[in-house]
Amino acid sequence: MAPTVVERVESLSGSGIQSIPKEYVRPKEELANIGDVFEEEKKVGPQVPTIDLKEIDSPDEFVRAKCREKLRKAAEEWGVMHLVNHGIPDELLNQLKSAGAEFFSLPVEEKEKYANDQAAGNVQGYGSKLANNASGQLEWEDYFFHLIFPEDKRDLSIWPKTPSYYTEVTSDYARRLRVLASKILEVLSLELGLEEGRLEKEVGGMEELLLQMKINYYPKCPQPELALGVEAHTDISALTFLLHNMVPGLQLFYEGKWVTAKCVPDSILMHIGDTTEILSNGKFKSILHRGLVNKEKVRISWAVFCEPPKEKIILKPLPELVTETEPARFPPRTFAQHIHHKLFRKDQEASAQSK
Repeated sequence: MAPTVVERVESLSGSGIQSIPKEYVRPKEELANIGDVFEEEKKVGPQVPTIDLKEIDSPDEFVRAKCREKLRKAAEEWGVMHLVNHGIPDELLNQLKSAGAEFFSLPVEEKEKYANDQAAGNVQGYGSKLANNASGQLEWEDYFFHLIFPEDKRDLSIWPKTPSYYTEVTSDYARRLRVLASKILEVLSLELGLEEGRLEKEVGGMEELLLQMKINYYPKCPQPELALGVEAHTDISALTFLLHNMVPGLQLFYEGKWVTAKCVPDSILMHIGDTTEILSNGKFKSILHRGLVNKEKVRISWAVFCEPPKEKIILKPLPELVTETEPARFPPRTFAQHIHHKLFRKDQEASAQSK
């Protein structure tokens, strides 16, 4: 059976439409708080913390402890942070962004050669969201999704051939990001009072923790006040690392309000995901977030989700973090069951709204 033909958001955006199809219009209760992203970015108020990792391995114990404490505080209070001096060369980040932008600048019919087939369960490749929830809601984005680490689990046959350096820079970034992920997991473990390798082991270690990259392409939108690039959600990952092309769009639901993340040059934005929130028994926070779109500039982001294997590991609060006064806040589930639980709950909420 041939894959379903899906209209790409990029094609819609380039067709000259003045109003967006109804499937992209958000429900009434959401529309009240979707503002102009460039105005939102200028607002004063709470800001996503910036963590300078330069001192994370300082030989000076006091300096090192201070840096790690800041990271812990950000993980507890926000669950999201800008990482600077992260050790990944700016030149590599720029090459990675150029490679993704170059791929997305190809004609849509060229990109269609890499189309995924979600109905058949093939999620890797070029795609757009299908209306799979009860409200039939769509998001204003196209994407490219692929597993980038461990190297023996990759399927390079579906990776973009254009530009020719795509595989080289993406592989280099994946290897370096994997090292950074280990470092962050080590610090979070120590800050929970555990051995430094504990969280890493719990999420699958070097062999089993999967790094999945999703390049999100948000075309210009003629009615950005009615749409979302990505709807409100928390990440299911252990950690998510995000780069973008310096166009604002990410919003975080902090203390009851949507806060727009500022664009911090040369930083990597990092989210704590549900997996880490569960293991830490809620000490570290997986924050609700979404993506706004705009009518002036294309936004591109590169998200890498660090995910445990689907069936091999039971996710539950670590026994050392469960006490009589702080009982387990999450039931034991495999990663696959956690995903299923979230989708089921979302569908229930959507069908309740549409009644």
